[in-house]
Amino acid sequence: MDNTDTYLFNFKGFYFVRSLVNVDLLKNIDDFEIRDDDVFIITYPKSGTIWTQQILSLIYFEGHRNRTEIVDTSDRVPFLEYNIGKVDNYRRPSPRLFASHLPYYLAPKGLKNKKAKIIYIYRNPKDVLISYFHFSNLMALLEATDNLEHFMKRFLDGKVYGNLWFDHIRAWYEHRSELNILFMMYEEMKKDLRSSVLKISSFLEKELSDEDVEAIVKQATFQNMKFDPQVNYQHLLKHEWGTRTNEGDFLRKGTVGDWKHHLTVEQNERFDRIFQKKMKDFPLKFIWDINEEEN
Repeated sequence: MDNTDTYLFNFKGFYFVRSLVNVDLLKNIDDFEIRDDDVFIITYPKSGTIWTQQILSLIYFEGHRNRTEIVDTSDRVPFLEYNIGKVDNYRRPSPRLFASHLPYYLAPKGLKNKKAKIIYIYRNPKDVLISYFHFSNLMALLEATDNLEHFMKRFLDGKVYGNLWFDHIRAWYEHRSELNILFMMYEEMKKDLRSSVLKISSFLEKELSDEDVEAIVKQATFQNMKFDPQVNYQHLLKHEWGTRTNEGDFLRKGTVGDWKHHLTVEQNERFDRIFQKKMKDFPLKFIWDINEEEN
């Protein structure tokens, strides 16, 4: 039985979380007024969004770095498609930071003038699949799946929030000449967080002292984030969105290569065939295991 429409809302061909969506706001998202110094984190779900929200919050807000201001990163870097009705998103002082899972074709027109900055974080899709499978079974507002095979079929059919992973990354990459965009690989960030923070801050034209960089790197490690209530989204899980069980965290593992512990040989080979077909001639590289080089 396909319960897609129970949990997801299809707007112009893209699936949103039904219980969070505001259709009137989505209808106006194309004309959302973009400032030249806005910064956007664009991701497919389960690709390092919260991590990058934390990194940008630490780069831009001294009070976040030295922990003198207690503000959740979900408020510092709100999701555009679910928060655009909040007045403060329009009135927030520049530079405004946003996160989004929007596909390229639904993004505000103002993003396409090459002024506002976009950081696109991408992660190898096998780990995205596994993370998404666990996440869907945890979150009450997403459809639970009794086994990985069923979820993998939905994922590869694009019948999940975010639609088809392959389409999402391809469209943003193929339109990169219209955008002021930096592509960052999740796995490279895991391998060398300090270099990644420097690369991101350089793109953002933010000068940081060595002391600042060290503070950012320390507070942006997975273990520190997992137990930081300003960052780990647990308040949203427990009080607003709801979970199917008291066990489980929004930030689960954050590892590279976890797919090896879940996919069968047949599933892995099937995924590889589809990946090769869909991503043929795609120039961005992927790391499938933390001990492997790019391939």
